Amino acid sequence: MTSIAGLLERPRRRVGVIRPRTATPAVDLGVPATVMAWIATLLLLDRHASLAAQGLLGAATWLLLLVLTRRETTPVRIQVAVVVLFATAVEYTFSGWLGVYTYRLGNVPSFVPPGHGLVYLCALSLGRSRLFAAHRRALVTLTVVGGSGYAVWGLLLSARHDVLGAFWFVCLLGFLRWGRSALLFVGAFVVVTYLELLGTAIGTWAWQPMDPSGHIPIGNPPSGAAGGYGWFDLAAVLVTPVLLRGIPVVRRAAATLRPARAPGAH
Repeated sequence: MTSIAGLLERPRRRVGVIRPRTATPAVDLGVPATVMAWIATLLLLDRHASLAAQGLLGAATWLLLLVLTRRETTPVRIQVAVVVLFATAVEYTFSGWLGVYTYRLGNVPSFVPPGHGLVYLCALSLGRSRLFAAHRRALVTLTVVGGSGYAVWGLLLSARHDVLGAFWFVCLLGFLRWGRSALLFVGAFVVVTYLELLGTAIGTWAWQPMDPSGHIPIGNPPSGAAGGYGWFDLAAVLVTPVLLRGIPVVRRAAATLRPARAPGAH
C-alpha cells in the first residue's frame, strides 16, 4: 500500500502548505463533523422546499460559514472567499447556462455558494487534522485505490458510461502528486464524494448524460467529482498568497491618500 503513496509523494514547497493545527481530537474534527451533518440536513430539508424556503436555507448556510470561519486565520478566510467566488461563477456557467447539471427547481439554490465554502473548509480541516497527519500515506493510498475502483466502475460497469468522472479522477491524481497539500485533496475526495452521492440520490441535482458537445458521457454523479472540485481548492491555495502580498500594498496606498492633518489639529 505504501508504494502507491510513495509514488505520489515528493518534497513540497512550504508556501501554501496547510499545517496541522494544535487541537484536541474533538476540536480537530469538529468542523468536518459539523459540515457533514449540515450537508445531510440541508439536502433533506431542500427536498420539498420552495424558493422562499431555499432562501432561508441559504441564509442559514451563510450564517454557519461565518460562524465556522470566525476562528480561522486571515489566509484561510481568504481561501474560503476565493473558493466561493470561483465556484459560484462555475455554478452559473455550467448549471445555469450550459445545463451540464440541473437543480431540482431549475435554479442555482441560494445555499450553493456558501455551501462551496463549507465544503472547502471541511476538506481543509480534514487535511490539517492530526488524524490525517498520522495516517498520511495510508490515506493517500486509500484515496488512489478507492478512487481508481470507482472510476473503473463508472467506465465499465455503471449504467451510465462515465468518461468525465474518469478524467476528473486523473486530475485528482495530479493534485495528489504535484499539489502543495496532498491531504487537502484527500479531504476533498472524502467530502465531495459524500456530497455528490447524497445530493444525486436525494434528487437535489442531476447530471446530464452527456456534456454540451455531445461527446463526453457523464455519470450521475461523475465518479471523480472530487478531481473537478480540486480545481477550486487549487485556486484557493494559489491565489491566496498573491492576495496576501497585495494587502500591505493596498494599505500603504490608502495611507498615502489620507489627507494630512494640520499642525495642532485634533
